[in-house]
Amino acid sequence: MKRIYRQDTICAPISGMGGAIMMVRLSGNNAISLAEECFIPKNKSLSLTKSETHRVYFGDLMDDSLLLDECLLTVFAENHSYTGEQSVEFGLHASPFILQQLLSLLIRKGARMADPGEFTLRAYLNGKMDLTQAESVADLISSTSRSAHRAAITQLKGNFSKKLQLLRKQLLDFASLIELELDFAEEDVEFADRSRFLILLEEIKTEIETLIHSYKIGNVLKKGVPVAIIGKPNVGKSTLLNALLQEDKAIVSEIAGTTRDVIEDTINIQGVLFRFVDTAGIHNSLDQIEQLGIKRTFQKIEEARIVLLVVDSKEISDSSIEKIIQETKLSIDLKEQELIVLVNKIDEFPMKTNFESSFNWIPISAKSKFNIEQLENRLSKYVAQFKLEDQSIVTNARHLEALQHSHESLINISNGFKDNLPTDLISIDMRTCLYHLGSITGDISTDELLGNIFSHFCIGK
Repeated sequence: MKRIYRQDTICAPISGMGGAIMMVRLSGNNAISLAEECFIPKNKSLSLTKSETHRVYFGDLMDDSLLLDECLLTVFAENHSYTGEQSVEFGLHASPFILQQLLSLLIRKGARMADPGEFTLRAYLNGKMDLTQAESVADLISSTSRSAHRAAITQLKGNFSKKLQLLRKQLLDFASLIELELDFAEEDVEFADRSRFLILLEEIKTEIETLIHSYKIGNVLKKGVPVAIIGKPNVGKSTLLNALLQEDKAIVSEIAGTTRDVIEDTINIQGVLFRFVDTAGIHNSLDQIEQLGIKRTFQKIEEARIVLLVVDSKEISDSSIEKIIQETKLSIDLKEQELIVLVNKIDEFPMKTNFESSFNWIPISAKSKFNIEQLENRLSKYVAQFKLEDQSIVTNARHLEALQHSHESLINISNGFKDNLPTDLISIDMRTCLYHLGSITGDISTDELLGNIFSHFCIGK
């Protein structure tokens, strides 16, 4: 995005094809006067350049003497639009031909096609939103579940930004006193209370650690919570995947070892996107292809947040469930993954017990879909425990990296004070920490950073 600070007039469709109406936005210093050259209101006494903001007009879209369409045009005055610039939006009939004719007309009149994300970039540059809010626009557009949508909306409202700006201000206030001390280094004076600042450092570190930790769940909610379905061959893993997806995604056979590679698909459960992975059965095998499948099974277990261990009810007794859970945790090296044991084929080999036991297990019949709803509720409870709507969560890898760098700098600052390092050395870490915190919200930015962020947006946003 080489034209990052150009103030010319840009245009692009801002809605997708497929409906009856589509929208085209024109934004920039000459947007209203340019629109007036090709739009004639039905009330010919009206003037777009003298219009109040947020006024909608009905009229003819003209290319010289050629009528292109009857359409609506909305006027947005400077500082009152999405971009912060004067803008107009055309509401057209959703014809690809009309769209191309309008865009060609606007370009001939002096506009140019907007770069990907350029409308939102201009909104950021004009102070309509900070960088985290701008990034949340892309997340909002790509959200495919209620949880991903809520995370994007929370960030768009500025909750995350406000928290970071407060932390940065607290650090900046003290850093200013430290810098002032450097100006009076020969007089050996202290303007900053070290003991109070060490307490503040710990508070800021704790806040940042919480944000860093939130990425573990925030990122998977954005992309889908990964769930690995594991177990021995022929225990019903593929049947379970098909039951969850409500379609025959995986091949089901009585022959053991049918699944030799991982099979993935997603499903929205109670507003949360889950990515289910049906894996090859875990067992000792001399077959090289099966060995590769089992190797991938363990890779998927490492990537998963939840592991569903499927066991055959005919091979289990009530007293052995806890033993299976313990043995599984030892043999697979589960770290932070949630383990849920599913005792399958309960319709063929019933168990005389209440499934709501103290153990993390559920009796099911993947074939008849018995207790599949119970499993879905259990998966939803796993996500609900994080109380996502009550806190700011990190969903962006760029934010995570900046927070990690900030945290490292805070540790260096704290150790520097404890080791009585010279103030000028400590101030270097302070500036580094402030830089990384500022880079998240865009208080500190570069053309390269902005170009990289907004180039991933879609055209028209």
